[in-house]
Amino acid sequence: MSKKPEKLQAGERAFDWLLLIFSLVVFYQAYQISGFSSINSAGAFPVGLSLIMIASSIAVLAGHRRKTRPETRGPLDELAIFLRTHFPTNVLVFCVLAIAYLAAIQPFSFFVSTFVFLAAAFIYLRQGKVVSSLIISALSIAVIYGLFTVVFRVYLP
Repeated sequence: MSKKPEKLQAGERAFDWLLLIFSLVVFYQAYQISGFSSINSAGAFPVGLSLIMIASSIAVLAGHRRKTRPETRGPLDELAIFLRTHFPTNVLVFCVLAIAYLAAIQPFSFFVSTFVFLAAAFIYLRQGKVVSSLIISALSIAVIYGLFTVVFRVYLP
């Protein structure tokens, strides 16, 4: 019985190379903490972890030799398949809402921007159930206000 070789997923090889580059950057940053003068130095633990990340990335890349390439018409087609697979519309919309929320906290208050964010997210993710989404958002804000402002006495911006 011959075992069929596994196929690489679209964008998997590029992602794994990026992971190796990220691991090398983490190693550089960890070494910048205090070098590696002894096993008890401040940089020993981060350097050790980054070396594990580098070794793991190399092992994953070496494992790609046994896998067959995905059936695509080129790098742009592979990128399109990767984006469609890993970044569906719901994820992109929620990311845009989250970025808008982070930008809105400073000019508006925490409570107003959080209410708008929760309401918009619930309305989108619950496919247009406006009234119940607004009620859930209002109750969430009330709980947040009660816990942090009244009980814990934490200032929220």
